[in-house]
Amino acid sequence: MAGTLNRLTANEAKAAKGRQMLADGGGLYLQVSDKGAKSWLFRYRWKGKRPEIGLGSYPAVSLADARKRAEIARAALAEMPPKDPQVALKGAQGEGVVTFWAFVEEWSALNFPSMRSDRHKQEWLRSLKAYAEPLHDMPIDAISPEDVLNCLRPIWHDKRVTAQRVRGRIEKLLDAAKAKQLREGDNPARWRGHLDALLPNEKREVKHHAAIPFEDIPAFFERLRDRPLMSARVVEFVLLTGARVSEACKAKWSEFDLDNRVWKLSADRMKGGREHRVPLSDAAMAILKSLHDARISDYVFPGLKPKQAVARTTALKTLKEAGGHSYTVHGLRSAFRDWAGECTSFPRDVAEMALAHIVESKVERAYRRGDALEKRRALMQLWANYCTGNTSAQVVWLRG
Repeated sequence: MAGTLNRLTANEAKAAKGRQMLADGGGLYLQVSDKGAKSWLFRYRWKGKRPEIGLGSYPAVSLADARKRAEIARAALAEMPPKDPQVALKGAQGEGVVTFWAFVEEWSALNFPSMRSDRHKQEWLRSLKAYAEPLHDMPIDAISPEDVLNCLRPIWHDKRVTAQRVRGRIEKLLDAAKAKQLREGDNPARWRGHLDALLPNEKREVKHHAAIPFEDIPAFFERLRDRPLMSARVVEFVLLTGARVSEACKAKWSEFDLDNRVWKLSADRMKGGREHRVPLSDAAMAILKSLHDARISDYVFPGLKPKQAVARTTALKTLKEAGGHSYTVHGLRSAFRDWAGECTSFPRDVAEMALAHIVESKVERAYRRGDALEKRRALMQLWANYCTGNTSAQVVWLRG
């Protein structure tokens, strides 16, 4: 690392183009990408290795500031015994510098209350804790494309979906930081016209959820009934109502109008963020009545601890045990949709609304003035009859 210092000039740094590495001396380099993005790196020897530290993107971090940061790193290495430059740089940041993780905490405190799902909030933080760790202690104005790549490369091939989500979350945070004037310049996590040139983007075969033949549903429902488990009642209820597992697991008695046989879910409980009413068939009402008479919790489907709902993972495990490894909630909902299309004369939009899907055609949009509750009630009763094998029950669907 010995040699001439301060080789670069401000004009040379500004004019640098094309993929190259410009040395300023003493371990400080200006890295230039094919697309012209620039960032500062400090290279050094430490415990038999040659690590490098990102000192920030250019021009957000000027040549003079990069030299100051490199000098702090060199001073740490010159001490006896030598100190880790990363620790020294972190300690020299000062109170006025906002680190990436400090901004994550600030941003999440402001934005998490508007997020729909607690599980989504936890997954957001968990992914950044696990995979954006190299950025945690960095000043948010010093993050460069190379720093982002250091987070993504280790998981890009084996955990592509996770890596893409992490990249998107980093980009969102850095956009917010720029809006608060905490950083300048292009977003180093931007994909189009930027990281897409540095990371392979092979098209992978899309894996669709396995469809469950609706002909198999009655036998599956019978196997569920043989299981004396709360999680089995959840899966039965999911099948009879077209609900998602998370919606059913967290259902509370206060959401039900048992006299009018309706389950009312508020917008914050729904994936689509819209209030939804679910008509209750005879079979769904029978499940609710059996649980209501012996209820011990505000939750319809309590877990081992009455104050907690049955776990979503427990319900999914029961689903696969009763149906097989290929059985998914999406598969159950698809089975209902296929059955409605092939075995009934109900319009497509009625079946879609039963699944809380948003309908898009002009004819379908007309239903948005209401929610076709009574039409859906007739459809769901027919479906319940099919699931339970109660083919003698008659439901008349009135047109109009």
